[in-house]
Amino acid sequence: MSSIVPIRDLKTDHLLTPENSALIVIDYQPIQVHSITSMDREQLVKNIANVCRVAKGFNIPIVLTTVNVESGRNKPTIPQIREALPGQPTIDRTSINSWEDKGFQDAVKALGRKKLVICALWTEACLAFPAMDLVKEGYEVYTIVDAVGGTSKVAHDTALRRMKQAGVQLTSVTQYICELQRDWNREKTVPVFVQGLIDNGSFFVETIKSE
Repeated sequence: MSSIVPIRDLKTDHLLTPENSALIVIDYQPIQVHSITSMDREQLVKNIANVCRVAKGFNIPIVLTTVNVESGRNKPTIPQIREALPGQPTIDRTSINSWEDKGFQDAVKALGRKKLVICALWTEACLAFPAMDLVKEGYEVYTIVDAVGGTSKVAHDTALRRMKQAGVQLTSVTQYICELQRDWNREKTVPVFVQGLIDNGSFFVETIKSE
């Protein structure tokens, strides 16, 4: 068996690739994490940290932003993400909608990429508002449903429906990881791919016994 090489241009591919996409991570801060009830908070933190590690491993450009740290009203990004993204600069804002912050807008525009995977807390506010704005601005926007959360399941689910109606595409942690890799022949990123799936609990290394 042999793969088609190259199957298509990784920059113009209609699917997500490391060459045509970017990751935006918004407001994963202690207060926001502790207010999530739409899914298990511990699993949520594991999932978003895994997404960040995978994106870093695939050399995907990342924008990390917080709200109200400089004002003293809020604490910085949770350590699990900071450990996954060592040295990543943070853009601090006062706006609930990140797109209404000039520093954030400038950082997103500087990426030069039209496919944006956006994860944020809360789904119903800090995710939905910029995601819908970015669609209006002509970006192709995705969100990873099991790496984001809301203050209630109703709020989370309703926000996802509203975003989908606005044109935001929904994906999952496993689908995101597999979409970036797509071929085992891309050997350079196989370790990142496999570890990401193991960390997500969707792939387990089996011991093969020799006969």
